[in-house]
Amino acid sequence: MAQDDDPTRDSAPDLQILGDQITLQPRSYVEARRHDDQEPLMHNMARFRSEPLQFLREVSLYVSGTGWRAYDNVIGQPIFYSGFSEQMKNAVVSAPLLQTRISQLADKRLEIEEKEGWLRRDDKDFVTKKAQRRAIIESGIQEVAEKMTNDMICKFESKTFIRGAYYLVTQLLTRAYHQGAMWIRRSFGNDTLYTTLVQAYIDTLLQGGYNFECFIEGGRSRTGKLLSPKFGILSFILDSLLSGRVEDAVICPVSTQYDKVIETEGYVTELLGVPKKKENLADFLSGGSSVLSLKLGRVDVRFHEPWSLRTYIDEQLTKLTPSPGLLKFDVRTPENTAIKQKLLRTMGYKVLSDINDVSVVMPTALIGTVLLTLRGRGVGKSELMRRIEWLIARVGAKGGRVAHFGNAPLSDVVERGLDVLGKDLVGVVQGLAEPTYYAVDRFQLSFYRNMTIHLFITEALVSASIYTRVKLGGGPAHQEISYTALRDQVLFLSSLFRGEFIFPGEGLAVNLEKTLVGLEDDHILDLKRDEQGSILSIGLADEERAAGRENYDFYCFLIWPFIESSWLAAVSLMGLTPPIGQKDDIWIEVAKAQNTAQLLGKTLYHQGDLSYFEAVNKETLKNAYQRFEEEGIVYVVKSKDSKVPPRLRLASEWRPSRDQAKGGALQPSGKLWNFIERIASSRREGKNRRDGATVSTRVLRLTDELGRRLFEDATHPETKAEAKLSDEEAAHVKRAVKAERRRRRLEGRAHL
Repeated sequence: MAQDDDPTRDSAPDLQILGDQITLQPRSYVEARRHDDQEPLMHNMARFRSEPLQFLREVSLYVSGTGWRAYDNVIGQPIFYSGFSEQMKNAVVSAPLLQTRISQLADKRLEIEEKEGWLRRDDKDFVTKKAQRRAIIESGIQEVAEKMTNDMICKFESKTFIRGAYYLVTQLLTRAYHQGAMWIRRSFGNDTLYTTLVQAYIDTLLQGGYNFECFIEGGRSRTGKLLSPKFGILSFILDSLLSGRVEDAVICPVSTQYDKVIETEGYVTELLGVPKKKENLADFLSGGSSVLSLKLGRVDVRFHEPWSLRTYIDEQLTKLTPSPGLLKFDVRTPENTAIKQKLLRTMGYKVLSDINDVSVVMPTALIGTVLLTLRGRGVGKSELMRRIEWLIARVGAKGGRVAHFGNAPLSDVVERGLDVLGKDLVGVVQGLAEPTYYAVDRFQLSFYRNMTIHLFITEALVSASIYTRVKLGGGPAHQEISYTALRDQVLFLSSLFRGEFIFPGEGLAVNLEKTLVGLEDDHILDLKRDEQGSILSIGLADEERAAGRENYDFYCFLIWPFIESSWLAAVSLMGLTPPIGQKDDIWIEVAKAQNTAQLLGKTLYHQGDLSYFEAVNKETLKNAYQRFEEEGIVYVVKSKDSKVPPRLRLASEWRPSRDQAKGGALQPSGKLWNFIERIASSRREGKNRRDGATVSTRVLRLTDELGRRLFEDATHPETKAEAKLSDEEAAHVKRAVKAERRRRRLEGRAHL
């Protein structure tokens, strides 16, 4: 569809910002372009190639500071003035919290100098010399703190610079991608001074009423699905209030959705094992013309109703402890630490839940989801539209929202979405009875499919669990599954994907019951009950069978790539069994083990033993290994030496046996093999393979060969020292294993 014919092109945004005036637009409102000095912020700026005179005019308005561009009438706390940075630095470094930490660090240094003999207590001038030395140490630490603070503060003092920076950002980044940031280290390590400094800086911002933005996921999703919350910055904010240094903070969850994410191609190369290239402005500017010419579609920003963090903390403390008023969080006790951790987790997931509540599903996500959940090579235009309409209805039924485009018909919105995705992701075959669309790059398109999976995760797990019977074939009665067997498999898959997805918080029994009843109401499943109404068995509904299982298959297709990836990761663990004659004290680098799993997956995909290329996704394999570590299937040790990478070893009780009569070949038996088979029972059956026989012979042989290479590399003279643990590391692993087993028992959660 030509851009001039796009009915959504001139529709006004939901929100118009003009200087300091904010206007909410009616859904179907269409506005002509203005030609005065007060151009709305939400309009695209002129391009030099198409509108050179208008482009030069806009530049002159920013340079001269015309109207709101003068930044003389700022909303909120004043930051655009000379001396702001110095005032902020003085406020941070003079904070009592930071001064106390500096004094503590000076005390520790003096203790060391006394032990080493630099300061002698029998010296008659000991007290004077110690005081002088303390002053020197504190002065040095203070100087370091001031430099750290100065490096952390974003400078906003020159209005000329601000006007130029704003124009540069809006010209370049609003056509591509923009996210704000503060200058902060990626990792604090054991730097207590820097940690305290960040806390004091956040205290100062909150005490002064400044806006403070952070991204709760901690980074950009490489797979498109929702990430679990990261608690680093949130822990600083929580500590500010629990300590009493800050009275209150107002939380405003914000959701930002994109029609087209320009980094997906880069994400794909990363997820396939290509090292990430360091981002820099020079590369962006040199390749900017190609990026800025892309059709990136629309950005949808939604705000949840703000809420008081103080009120939320008080409500939670009332639930967590009988006497919340007696708690003293400035005193470190096991009870206080446990309460703070619970508060932090519930706060993080509440913010994430609020973001999800106002998030929308973009048209590109609808298209990507439909194309990757259909059988066959492609889909006709009419069928594509029908399935998108069905998906929109399901999103609404699950409490989700779909982005609206005024009164534009769905066909135009879908056409626009296809145009935004482009021919590199979605192809079309012309000259047929009707245009037929197909996924060109399934790996990239899976990014958009994963934007919807969180809405249907319980339906997907139930469908994959029922598939353990459906894949066996036979008549409808033969494909039924008992409620007990279904519950056990759903519990297993939920535990397997605990680190991969965010599940509803009502618990397994409630979630399972609600999901089954919902699928029954949708005529996808048929539930058989006893006289008391309890569910006895579950099978596919006759209506679903008559429709070719299209809705049931939709839910299976959503989860199958993740099941396949977990299966691949589990199979790769077989290769961590030491070869015949190899001692048990060899540890393999975690990164090398994961890279080998990915290499195994690529090989199996091209040989027809893996259905989904997305299964070799580096991020999903990494999450699977993390779950295996949490469950004690593998042990991981991290050295204090940053130059020594993390290493792992397969736990002895999970280690398969070898057949001495067959040259030490891995045996398809034992605890790990049963675990692999449990995952495989919900795995999609391939057209040209038989899972059991193939895995127990050819796949297992290939896994063993790749594992042998890992052990050869680990025992090479250059790396042999790192492959073995020191006595201290071995003792630490032993203690960690015991503590982890005790923690799992106390949690009472489902385990693999």
